[in-house]
Amino acid sequence: MSIFKKLGWFFKQEKKSYVIGVFSLVMVALVQLVPPKVIGIVVDKIADKNLTIKPILFWIGILLAAAVAQYIFRYIWRIYIWGSAARLEKDLRRQLFHHFTRMDSVFYQKYRTGDLMAHATNDLNAIQNVAGAGILTFADSLITGGATIVAMILFVDWRLTLIALIPLPLLAVTSRVLGSKLHDAFRDSQAAFSTINDKTQESITGMKVIKTFGQEKEDIQDFTEKIDDAIVKNKRVNFLDALFDPFITLIIGISYVLTIIMGGRFIMEGTITIGQLISFISYIGMLVWPMFAIGRLFNVLERGNASYDRVNELLHEKTHIIEKKDAIQTPAKGQLSMEIAQFTYPKDDHTTLEQIKFTVGVGETLGIVGKTGAGKTTILKLLMREYDHYQGCVTFGGHDIKDYSLDAVMHSIGYVPQDHFLFSMTVRDNIRFANPDFTGEEVEQAAEMAFINNEIKAFPKGYDTLVGERGVSLSGGQKQRISIARALIVDPELLILDDALSAVDAKTEEAILSNLKEARKEKTTIIAAHRLSSVMHAKEIIVLDEGKIVERGTHQELLRLAGWYKRMWDKQQLEAKIEGSEA
Repeated sequence: MSIFKKLGWFFKQEKKSYVIGVFSLVMVALVQLVPPKVIGIVVDKIADKNLTIKPILFWIGILLAAAVAQYIFRYIWRIYIWGSAARLEKDLRRQLFHHFTRMDSVFYQKYRTGDLMAHATNDLNAIQNVAGAGILTFADSLITGGATIVAMILFVDWRLTLIALIPLPLLAVTSRVLGSKLHDAFRDSQAAFSTINDKTQESITGMKVIKTFGQEKEDIQDFTEKIDDAIVKNKRVNFLDALFDPFITLIIGISYVLTIIMGGRFIMEGTITIGQLISFISYIGMLVWPMFAIGRLFNVLERGNASYDRVNELLHEKTHIIEKKDAIQTPAKGQLSMEIAQFTYPKDDHTTLEQIKFTVGVGETLGIVGKTGAGKTTILKLLMREYDHYQGCVTFGGHDIKDYSLDAVMHSIGYVPQDHFLFSMTVRDNIRFANPDFTGEEVEQAAEMAFINNEIKAFPKGYDTLVGERGVSLSGGQKQRISIARALIVDPELLILDDALSAVDAKTEEAILSNLKEARKEKTTIIAAHRLSSVMHAKEIIVLDEGKIVERGTHQELLRLAGWYKRMWDKQQLEAKIEGSEA
């Protein structure tokens, strides 16, 4: 029952709805007592040969009125109880999704996508059932069961009632033992579902790679093993759940046997009439639902309890990026400086960045190059406040970026990542994602700067072409340039390109860089790249190696140093000549 305590905040919030709903359940329970009593009275009149048409019509009218009343009150409790449960699901979904949007990179490294999806779907459904089916079965079993037992005592005989209820303590013991086991089993079952969800999402996303390497059979085998594991765990849940019904049937059967034996004896003694015994048996039949409801209740509560714990665990995760209470709300603007003595990723003993220092003035471009894993992307992550636990300082417009609110920093940055992500919407909506109010002219202007405007117009539906999930219908270069247009349309104070020109040819790269140079004379740009031609026009270029700056200067200065930059430049120039001659 602890889940009810955990959801106490919601029941207080929806107190009025639940009071009306439970009151309607009480009325249904009371009205249900009428038909067995009426049947008993009619049977006694038949036994006494004292039944005429007028009484028959009267009792039929009573039964019809009871049926109409039950319909009305059942409609009311469904509206208020199920309606409140739906509001709980809506509220939790909103909380969880909002929580996801506030979490940092550490959170998404800890939890898999499929697991988060399982929390947001399966677990929330189980919690909603507590507020709906859980409240219904809890209140209905107590109200209907209690009202029925009282009717059995008042309308028939208290001694017969006590005898019929002798087996009920067995139900309490059974529910307690099985309920505890069911909680653990269902938690394991939900975890297995999360694993399947994650595996499915990963396989679908990486299907092209799976097929390319001919790993379909192995992937299917891996998926099958996870399915088999989930089936085993679900079988245990179903086995424990299924034990409730046979126990309840046995308990009801024992009650019937005791009732018939002792009821027959009381009739022979003249203590009760035949009609009263029939009413009593009908009341025992009405106890079947409350008893089954108790079994169902433990299932719903334990499932909901396990799911609530899983969701609550997520909601209590804290982001490592904390805004100051008096954070600057004005969008960041001005000179950008970074001075990092040391940075290490969470739960990693290896130092990723060390002694990084540079300044980029307004209207200037900084190039960041180095071999894979040198730390280029890490520098960009720190600029965008994905991590705050570093030794050093990053300033933007003369203020530490930690003094700004997150919105103030992010609204000043246009970012094009290595993994260019497009949404399942039109090309137009992808470009104006930051602000749907951008006009068609502004969208086309951004696309022109990214050298993709003509290609978009050549699509079957132009800017209204749907790109498919993650831009599946576009080439790598097209996705990359649409991502660039999406960043450019907001005219950011700081534009960050993280190897964002790798999928375009040299001519297209040159055109894009030329457009950027012209359009961003009064804005700051940082370009991290493997292709050195992307940064050769930068005001300063820094070369990273194992998280340290090993060379810095302009393109010409770095060539004169005859170090890593010079060797890589010569290599790339040679490759370009070879490709040109082959073409």
